[in-house]
Amino acid sequence: MLGAQGRAVHQCDRGWAPVFLDREQSISLMSVGFLLEKPDEAVVWRGPKKNALIKQFVSDVAWGELDYLVVDTPPGTSDEHMATIEALRPYQPLGALVVTTPQAVSVGDVRRELTFCRKTGLRVMGIVENMSGFTCPHCAECTSVFSRGGGEELAQLAGVPFLGSVPLDPALMRTLEEGHHFIQESPGSPAFAALTSIAQKILDATPACLP
Repeated sequence: MLGAQGRAVHQCDRGWAPVFLDREQSISLMSVGFLLEKPDEAVVWRGPKKNALIKQFVSDVAWGELDYLVVDTPPGTSDEHMATIEALRPYQPLGALVVTTPQAVSVGDVRRELTFCRKTGLRVMGIVENMSGFTCPHCAECTSVFSRGGGEELAQLAGVPFLGSVPLDPALMRTLEEGHHFIQESPGSPAFAALTSIAQKILDATPACLP
């Protein structure tokens, strides 16, 4: 999605140098995929080894001065999530951004993730509903493929902010698959408007979250 496949991680005097996505080095990236010899290789590691790598990604990467550090985790409440929180806790993380899809099965999983955040003392910055309808590329009509409103209802029940809904958008899917710049290529896309609104809400709330 970011056009970084095949890039390599290098050692520097401060540890691992992350992969930079632009010449200005404004966006840096670290992934276990950069450490594999083959892109199709599976990571078959037990908990302690995975947890150690998570800690290394936080403390042994030369991130430099950051505005934000975004950690993308898979769904669930596993050891990896615990290890991530413990590795970030000394840096006072702002909180978790929770993403769900509208259908009841996904909302049920996310409800458990909200409980996980409360038990670990991690603030929930808000909930985003992804795949919230399909936007037709011809008429721009949005059809609710997976129902609608599950994320907003969950946010109300949990007492956390609902940040917005992102529709299924062919333009977004195409640019992600091809590694192109979605913002530059599809500024009129409904998904662009939704994502921009969500990002602005997060930025507006950030000063209130800072210690």
